[in-house]
Amino acid sequence: MEMHNFICGLPKAELHLHIEGSLEPEMMFALAQRNGVTLPYASVEAVRAAYNFSDLQSFLDLYYAGAAVLQTEQDFYDLTAAYVQRARADNVCHAELFFDPQTHTERGVPMATVFAGIARALRDAREQHGFSSRMILCFLRHLSEEEALATLEAALPLREAYADLWIGVGLDSGEVGNPPEKFSRVFAKAREFGLHAVAHAGEEGPPPYVWGALDALKAERIDHGVRSEEDPELMRRLASDNVPLTVCPLSNLKLRVVKDLREHNLARLLRAGLCVTINSDDPAYFGGYMNNNFLATAEALQLSREELVQIAGNGFVASFASDQQKQAWLSELHEYVSAH
Repeated sequence: MEMHNFICGLPKAELHLHIEGSLEPEMMFALAQRNGVTLPYASVEAVRAAYNFSDLQSFLDLYYAGAAVLQTEQDFYDLTAAYVQRARADNVCHAELFFDPQTHTERGVPMATVFAGIARALRDAREQHGFSSRMILCFLRHLSEEEALATLEAALPLREAYADLWIGVGLDSGEVGNPPEKFSRVFAKAREFGLHAVAHAGEEGPPPYVWGALDALKAERIDHGVRSEEDPELMRRLASDNVPLTVCPLSNLKLRVVKDLREHNLARLLRAGLCVTINSDDPAYFGGYMNNNFLATAEALQLSREELVQIAGNGFVASFASDQQKQAWLSELHEYVSAH
């Protein structure tokens, strides 16, 4: 119980969170009713029953069906505000959240609507609670690079209006068969505009996808990255360059990247000197927000108190916040540890 309380109270940063993946079934149904959308499920219980995923694709099919209820600025505001409330309850003080404009623009939802709803909720949270956040626009890798370039072009006119929040681009959706190199031009263009680069790699895809994210996309963080362990040279690269991995343990379990959380390699990656962080990915679908991920992983892998503090600290260090802000969070973390 003492360790449980210690973990729950740890100050944390979340660096791998898809805002659309925080859409709880109750909100999915409420928004469907509000917007006159017919869902392929009869009840909240039926949606939860569908959460028995066999792999990444079976999850994505449900994820995109659920996202269809998001149509207005208020929908995106409500979704984001609900996530922030849960994050704050888990002592998350900074979040860099992913959003997928293509999931919405292909349904006729304007890019500006997506930005406006998410940003308004994040700004309200900053003003009312001091909650720190940033936005990372992700490209859907199962679509073409031309479509990604068009998405970036559509978003760039909004850059100035959201300069306080929009700080980077990422790459997500179906990994296998869609190597990072496919998106090298759009990432190069994003970097020209001063945007940070992150990319999903090494979740279901092999180690060469992590190399591709690093070399072709110049990714500053690797989202997931758990299969990097299969390549000793890659492990040395990640450690020597101090490239953060935004690991999502309950997601890996739910999508069967691992069959049992006790088999997860997070502890080995950490002990090999990599900058490992813990995150919730798509918490509404994978059964856990930040504290659930920390608690389940700590128990399954017998992580020490020192290792848990290291992981929490890594989250702040790996963020795209200013050095001054990182230092303030790390001081807060160490004060908490000293007091407990």
